[in-house]
Amino acid sequence: MRRLIIASLAALAVLVSCREQVASTPAIPRDADLEARVEKVLRGMSLEEKAGQMVQLTIMTLEDDTHEALDPAKLELILGKYKVGSILNVMNDRAHSREQTAEMVRQIQEKSMELIGIPCIYGLDMIHGASYLTDGTFFPQEINLAATFNRRYAAQMGEAMAYETRAAMVPWVFSPVMDLGRDVRWSRLWESWGEDPYLASEMAVAETKALQGADPNHVDLEHVAVSVKHYIAYGAPHSGKDRTPAYVPENDLRERYFRPFKECFEAGALTAMINSASVNGVPTHANRTLLTGWVKEDLDWDGMMVTDWADIDNLYTRDHVAADKKEAIALGINAGIDMIMDPYDPECCTQLCEAVQEGLIPMSRIDDAVRRILRLKFRLGLFDNPTWDVGGYERFGSDEFQSHSRSAAVESVILLKNEGDLLPVAPGKRILITGPNANSIRTLNGGWSYTWQGFGADLYAPECNTILEALQQRYGRANVIYEPGVTYQDIPMAWELENAPQIERAVAAARRADVIVCCVGENSYCETPGNMNDLNLSANQKDLVRALAKTGKPVVLVLNEGRPRIIGDIEPLASAVVGLFLPGNYGGDALASLLAGDENFSGKLPFTYSKHINSLHTYDYKVSEHREVMEGSYNYDAVMDVQWPFGFGLSYTTFAYSNLHVVPGPGQESPATFRSGDVLRFSVDVTNTGNRAGKEAVLLYSSDIVASIIPDVKRLRAFEKISLEPGETKTVELSVPADELSFVGADNRWRLEEGDFRISCGGLGVMVHCAQTRVWDSPNR
Repeated sequence: MRRLIIASLAALAVLVSCREQVASTPAIPRDADLEARVEKVLRGMSLEEKAGQMVQLTIMTLEDDTHEALDPAKLELILGKYKVGSILNVMNDRAHSREQTAEMVRQIQEKSMELIGIPCIYGLDMIHGASYLTDGTFFPQEINLAATFNRRYAAQMGEAMAYETRAAMVPWVFSPVMDLGRDVRWSRLWESWGEDPYLASEMAVAETKALQGADPNHVDLEHVAVSVKHYIAYGAPHSGKDRTPAYVPENDLRERYFRPFKECFEAGALTAMINSASVNGVPTHANRTLLTGWVKEDLDWDGMMVTDWADIDNLYTRDHVAADKKEAIALGINAGIDMIMDPYDPECCTQLCEAVQEGLIPMSRIDDAVRRILRLKFRLGLFDNPTWDVGGYERFGSDEFQSHSRSAAVESVILLKNEGDLLPVAPGKRILITGPNANSIRTLNGGWSYTWQGFGADLYAPECNTILEALQQRYGRANVIYEPGVTYQDIPMAWELENAPQIERAVAAARRADVIVCCVGENSYCETPGNMNDLNLSANQKDLVRALAKTGKPVVLVLNEGRPRIIGDIEPLASAVVGLFLPGNYGGDALASLLAGDENFSGKLPFTYSKHINSLHTYDYKVSEHREVMEGSYNYDAVMDVQWPFGFGLSYTTFAYSNLHVVPGPGQESPATFRSGDVLRFSVDVTNTGNRAGKEAVLLYSSDIVASIIPDVKRLRAFEKISLEPGETKTVELSVPADELSFVGADNRWRLEEGDFRISCGGLGVMVHCAQTRVWDSPNR
C-alpha cells in the first residue's frame, strides 16, 4: 500500500509538472569552473554522505551558571555517523555575542572538515538586522521599513545584517521574509513588507542584493546567502492562524504571491524556505508544481530549497498525505525539497537512505539536491575558507549602522491623526506617559529579537531607550510622569496576558499633566504562539483610553503593535494617533524626536488599517466590492470604510500635487498610447506648501477601466521618496513598463488587454490607452 501511494503521487506530480520549459536565461548565471568543482565532490560521495548533506539539525549546548559549550558527543554523532551537512539556529534559543557565536561555529566547522571533508553550512534567523547577536545592530522590522517607502533602508539593513552576521562566522540567513501580509489577523504580518506585491518586491530585492553582494556565484566575506521565505502564500491563511491552509486562486497566486519570490530568484537569491502550510489543499512541501515547476524549471533556478521547522514530519502527523516519515521524506524530496530541516532527529538521514534503496526516490533527484547544496557551499567560499578570521570587521556595531537604523525608524513612524495640531508637543509641557508599551524595549522590537518570542529584550539592550526614557531625555524628567495603568505579564509565551489594571492611578496622574501619551498595542510574539481570536485591542487597554479621555486632557494614542488591532471605538477619543508599530531598538528615540518636532513624519501605511472586525480589506479590492460613483462613473479614488487606507500618512507640513502628465517615449504613436514592451513615463510636480522641511513618498497607481475579469480598483505601480524644503517644488518622473499593466486571466495566462487605464497620483488622474491585446504563452511574462 505504501509503495502504491508513493507511486501514484509521484506519477501525478510528473503529469502536473509536464509544462512548457520557457526560461531562456538561468535565473543565476552559470559558472563553469564552480560547476566542475561541484561535480568532482559529488562523484566521490556515498549515498550516506549525500543523505547527510540533505539534512539540517539544530544543536543545543551544555551549560552551567558560568558558560555554554557545544555538546561534543552530539556533535561527533551528527557529523561523524550521520554526515549532516547543515546546522541552524542559536544555542538554547537566545542570542550570543559575536565572539561566542563565531567560536561555536568554528568548532562545528572544524569537526565537519575532520569527519566529512565537506564544510557545514550554519544558518540563523536574522530577521531585522543581526537580531541573534547580543552586540549586533537591530533595524526596524520589515513592516516598518515598508512604511518608509524608501528602498535605501531595505538595502542598508541588508548590508549591516550581512556584514555583522559574517563577522560571527555565519554565512547564511533565513531572510528576507517575502510573504504578502494581506490578512491582518496573521501573527507574522509584522515580518512582511505589507499587502502590496510591487512594494514587497522592490524592498525584498533591495535587501537581497545587499545581503548577497554583486555576484551570487562568489559571495565574499562581507556578504551572506539569503533564504527567501516562506514560498508561497504562507501569509494568506484562510483561518488567519499561522501554519494553516491557504486557498488562493491560481491566477492570484501567480500574479500577486509569486511576484516577490520570482523577482528575488531572478536577482540571485541562493536559497528558499518553503511555506509550512498548504495551498489549495496540497501541502507546499509536497507540491512539485510550485517547487520544481514554477521555480526550478520555469525560471531555470539552480539554488537550494530548504524546509521550514520539522515540516516533513507535518506531512504525516498533521496533513495526512503520507502514512509515515519515510513516505513523507519521499514526497518532499520528489516535490523539490533539497534540504530537510528536521531539526532534532538525525535518523532522518537513515530513513532518507532507505527511501532511495527502496525505490521511493530516484538517485537522480538525490544527486540534483546534493548538487544544489554543494553549489551553495562553493558559492559561499566555504570549501576554500570553512572558517575565517573574524578579528577585523571594524564596522560591526558601528555608529554608521546604528545611524542607518535610527534614520529608518524615524521614517517608518506614521502620523495617522493630528487634530488641532496637538503635535508637536512644545517644550515645557507636562506629559503623562501611560499604557503597557510605554516602558519596554521588548515591545519596540517584537519577535525574533535576541530570542524567538522577543522575551528578555530589555535585558539584552539596557543602553537603548524605551519610549518613557526617550521622552524623559527629550523633555526632562521633571516634565514626564509615568503611570502605566495597564501592564503585561512577564511570561515568555503568554504575550496576551495582562496584569490586573490600575487605571485609576493613571487617571489620577493625568490631572497633573497637560498632554497624555498613551502607548498601547501588543506584547512581542512570533509565529504560531501569536495566533489570536479577536483582532480588537484588549479590553483593558480600551478601558484605559476611555478613562483618560474623560479627564479632558488631550490624548496622543501611540500604536506599538505588530498588526493593526481594531480601535474604531476609541480612535475618536484621541486628538492624535501615531502608528509606531515595531521600530526596533531606536524606536523610542525616533518617537521622541517626532513628537517634539525635531524630526518630521513621513511614513505611510503599507497595509490597510481596518475599522471593523468583520470588514478586513486590502486596498486593491475588486471594483464590484464597493460601488461608489462620482458624476455617473466609478470613483477610483474612493476608500472603503476603513480606519486608514493603504498609503495614508500625515506630516507636519503639507504637499500639493500638480501637472500630472504622460512623458512621450520613443516610438510611441502618442504619449498616452502604448503596446506591450513599451515603457510609460509619467511626470508630476510636488510642492511643499507648508512652513517646514518634509519628505513625501510619491505613489503612482493604475486602474484598468474594463477587463475580461473583474479588475482591481487600483494597483501600486511606482513610488519614490523625495525631500522638500518649505516652498520647494520638485518634478518627479516615474516609469512603468507597459507589461506591468497586464494581469493573469481566468485561463491563468498573462494578458495585457486593449483599452483604457487611469493613472493616478496625489489625487490627480490621467488616461492612457493600450492599442493592442497581448496574451502570453509562457507562464511568466
